[in-house]
Amino acid sequence: MAGGILASKKRKIPEVSVVGVDSTSDASGLEEDDVFRTGTLDGTLSQDEDSEEEEEGDSDFETGDELSSDEGDEEEEEELMDEDDSDDEDDEEELEALRKQAGAEKALSHLSLARTDSTIDVNYDSELEDLPAGTRVEKDANGNPRYVFPEIEPNYDSDDSDAADAENTIGDIPLSLYDMFPHIGYTIDGKKIVRPAAGKALDALLDTIDLPKGWTGMVDKNTGKPLKISKEELGIVAQIQRQMVPKEGEGEYDPYEPTVEWFTSKTEIMPLSSAPEPKRRFVPSKHEAKRIMKIVRAIREGRIVPRKPDEEPLVPKLYDLWSTPTNAKADPMALPAPKLPPPTHAESYHPPLEYLPNAEEKKEWEELDPEERPRDYLPQNFSSLRVVPGYNRFVKERFERCLDLYLAPRVRRRRMFVDPNTLLPKLPSPQDLRPFPTSCATLYRGHVGRVRTLAVDPRGQWLATGGDDGTVRLWEVLTGREVWRAKIGEDGVPVSAVKWRPTVEGGILAAAAGEDIYLIVPPIFDIETETIGREALAAGWGYAAVVQQSNEGLKREPPAKWVKPTDKQSDQGVGVIITVGMPVKHIAWHRRGDYFSTVSPAGQNRSVLIHQISKHHTQSPFRKSKGLIQKVEFHPYKPLLFVATQRYVRIYDLSQQKQIKTLLPGSQWISSFDIHPGGDNMIVGSYDKRLLWHDLDLSAKPYKTMRYHTKAIRAVKYHQGGMPLFCSASDDGDIQVFHGKVYGDLMENALIVPLKVLKGHVIKSSLGVLDVDWHPRECWLFSAGADGTARMWS
Repeated sequence: MAGGILASKKRKIPEVSVVGVDSTSDASGLEEDDVFRTGTLDGTLSQDEDSEEEEEGDSDFETGDELSSDEGDEEEEEELMDEDDSDDEDDEEELEALRKQAGAEKALSHLSLARTDSTIDVNYDSELEDLPAGTRVEKDANGNPRYVFPEIEPNYDSDDSDAADAENTIGDIPLSLYDMFPHIGYTIDGKKIVRPAAGKALDALLDTIDLPKGWTGMVDKNTGKPLKISKEELGIVAQIQRQMVPKEGEGEYDPYEPTVEWFTSKTEIMPLSSAPEPKRRFVPSKHEAKRIMKIVRAIREGRIVPRKPDEEPLVPKLYDLWSTPTNAKADPMALPAPKLPPPTHAESYHPPLEYLPNAEEKKEWEELDPEERPRDYLPQNFSSLRVVPGYNRFVKERFERCLDLYLAPRVRRRRMFVDPNTLLPKLPSPQDLRPFPTSCATLYRGHVGRVRTLAVDPRGQWLATGGDDGTVRLWEVLTGREVWRAKIGEDGVPVSAVKWRPTVEGGILAAAAGEDIYLIVPPIFDIETETIGREALAAGWGYAAVVQQSNEGLKREPPAKWVKPTDKQSDQGVGVIITVGMPVKHIAWHRRGDYFSTVSPAGQNRSVLIHQISKHHTQSPFRKSKGLIQKVEFHPYKPLLFVATQRYVRIYDLSQQKQIKTLLPGSQWISSFDIHPGGDNMIVGSYDKRLLWHDLDLSAKPYKTMRYHTKAIRAVKYHQGGMPLFCSASDDGDIQVFHGKVYGDLMENALIVPLKVLKGHVIKSSLGVLDVDWHPRECWLFSAGADGTARMWS
C-alpha cells in the first residue's frame, strides 16, 4: 500500500541546468506564455561565457528534447500541480504514517529516480526524516541524485551574526579584472554578483526620479552598488570636518561642558577635616575579635609562647646621630662611610633673627653664581613646623649623597701627614717683583663727562684722551698740563677711541667720533716731525684719485670715503677724515704704521675694516660676520689678525687668507683682549667679571681663569716695554695689577702673581674705569674713568 501511494504521488523537480534560449529565433517553436510558465528565461540576463560552455558540454540535457517535452506534457503538468495543491494535507498524514512503519528499514532506504520528459519522479523513503527541512533532490550532470540543502540564514544563534547579505568575497583582487564580465564577484555561497546598471540607462533613470534618501553619488567598491549613508553617519562626518570629537547618540558633542571637579579646589594647610567620625570607628570589629580569640587559644594551648619579661627594667636606648660608630669586631682596615655634618642654626625652620638675611643680602646672594654662594639655601622663618613646605632640593641632595657614598673609600689607608702650605705653589713675594705701580702720581682733569679712551705716544711724552664732550686733548705726562685740544665730535657725539701710530716718525694720532675717523698731526712736535706726518697723510690723494676713476663704472660703493678736512680742521692738525657709515668703537694699528683697522659692531659684514694710509684705500676682509665683533688686534710680528666676538676669539692668517684657530674663553660676553709682546699668550676680559689667560701653544681653552673683580671688566692691557706686567680695569672702580712672566721653555707654564689693587676712580652711573694703557718704557699705568678724570699710577 505504501508503495502504491508513493508511486501515485510524484513531484515535479526542475532540471539543474538552464537551457539557453535565443529570443530572436523561431526555431524553438515555443509560445510566449509557454516560455514564462516553464521558466526557461531564468538566468539569461546574467548568462556569461562560462554558463554557455557548461550548457554545450552537458550531453544529458538537449535543447530540442526539452522543448519537445514541454509541448507534449503541458496539460499533464497542470493537472499534477492542481492535484498537489488540493491534497497537501492528506499527503502529509499518509507520509507520516508510512515513515513510522518504515523506521526499521532506515539504513537500506534509498531514492528511486525515474526520468520523464522534463521532470524527475522521487520516491520518498524514511531517510528523509534525518535531512533538514526544505531539502531538495536534484540530478547532477551524470544523472545521479544529489541533495540540495537550504541556505543557512544567519541569526543570533549563528557565529556570524553581523555578516552582510551580499558581501563580495573576492578579497584583495582588483575589480578592474572583472570589467569584461557581466558580474563583479561572488557571494559566500558562490553565486555571482551581477554588475548594476550603469551608463546612459542609469542616467536616464536618475533624471526621471528624485534622489533617494541617503544618496551620496559614491559606489561601493566591493558590490558596485550605490553607497548610502545614514543621517547619523553624515552627522559624524560633519563633526570630523569641523574638527570636533564625534559623538554618537541623540546629543551632540559639547566643547563647553561644565568642568567636573573631581578634586576640591581648596588648598588645605593640614590634612584634617571636621567631618563626623564614621560608625566603624566606634563599633567593635567582629573580624578582629576572631583574630584575637585565635591568638588567645594558641597561647592557652601552648602553641605560642610569649616572651618572658626581662629581669632588668627596660631602659630606652639613646643613639648619637652625629657620632662616629665604633665596631671592634669589624675589619680594622675597614673605613665607615662619612657622615653628614650636623645642621646649624641657619638650617632651622625658626632660626634666630640674626641668621635671617635682609633684602640687600638676599639680592646679593641671588646675583652670585651658584658655585660662588657660601650656602646653597637662604635661611627662612616659619611660625610652626607644620607650615614648612616641601624641600625642593631633597632629591638632588640625596642623589649627591649617594654619589659621595659610592665614591667614598672602603679601605683604610695610611694617613700621610702633609703640611697644607707645602701644597700651595711657591709664589714670589710682591716685594721681590718690583717695580710695579702702587699709587696715583698725576691727575689729568679737564674733560666734561666721561673719559672714554686714552693712549700714550711711542715716545712716552704725551697722553691723548677722548671723552663724552667730543674733544681730543693732549696732556704732558709728567706735569699733567693740557697742551692741545680739538673738537671733533659735533652735536654731543663722544670720542670713542684714540690711538697713536706705533712708529716714532710722523706723530700721527687716529681718533674716532661717531662714523668718522680723524687722522691728526697735533702741532706740538717739532717742524721736521710734523712735516713727515703731513706728507705721509697727503701721499695717498693721488693714488686715491686714480682708483676712483677706475671704479666709476662699478655699482658697488666703497666701504669708506676718504675726505679732505676743512680749513679750520686743517689748522687744528687734521689731515684726513674717513667716513665708514657706522659708529666706530675701536682702533688697532699694525706694527709698521701703514695699516690700521677699525671695529663697528653694528656694521654686520662690514664690522671690520682695514685702512691703508699710503694709498687712501679701505677694504673689508670678511664677506660675512660670524657673530657680533667686539675688538680686533694685529699680531706683534706675524701676519695674523685676532678677531673677538661675544664668545670666541678667531685667529686669521692674512697671507693665506683663512682661519687657522678658534679660542674658547668660556665667558658669556667678551669685552676686550690684548696680546703678549711674545705673541704666544693673550689675556681676555669679559663682562661676567672673568679675566682669562690663554696659552696659544697649550690649548684653545684658557690656561687660568681669575675672578678678582666684582663687576664687569672693561679693559685689559699688557706692558709692551719688556716688563712682565699686565692689568685689568672694571666697573667696580678698581685696577688689578698682575705679574705675568712667560718663560722661553715650552715645558714651563707662565707665572702669574697678583700684585696690587689700585683704587681712586669714583663710580658714576654704575661705570668705573673705562680704559687703561701702559707707558712704553716705564712701569707707569694710565687709566680713564667715568668720573671725568685720567690718572697716572707709578
